[in-house]
Amino acid sequence: MSASAVSRRTLFEAGTGLLAGTALLLETSGAHAATMSATEKVLRKWYGLWVTEKKDWGPYDALMADDYTFTSPTPDDHISKAAFKKNCWETQVNYIQSFDLELVAVKGDEALVKYLCGTQNGKSFRNVEYFRLRDGKIATHECYFGGHMTFPSSVSAQKG
Repeated sequence: MSASAVSRRTLFEAGTGLLAGTALLLETSGAHAATMSATEKVLRKWYGLWVTEKKDWGPYDALMADDYTFTSPTPDDHISKAAFKKNCWETQVNYIQSFDLELVAVKGDEALVKYLCGTQNGKSFRNVEYFRLRDGKIATHECYFGGHMTFPSSVSAQKG
């Protein structure tokens, strides 16, 4: 093997390690928060509100556009903000303990969020949600999940 081939390989390996180390350092140093888009900040706040001890509708309302709509595989087809509050938030907010946002993919004012949600009784489930923001507020929210047993209240009600 020639000296130039070895030095290129060594350089490549060193560069790969340096790149990976820099990415890890940036992620753990909080640099991600400084470069986070406005859309991602709104969505991280949205999920953070679900797990606060004070279950107050006001902060949610402030993040939602007046003409907000929610859609899911249940009979929630473009329901209004008021219907979302009654049918979804009020029935589920007390079952949720944590959100681990596994993927937040943002493209302008649109985002897909994949999360692992923990319930008050130690069970968990995953969902993927699509959001479209307008003027910094959530205008469209679509939830994609499996069967009815993935609702937080259904998961929490299961034995074992």
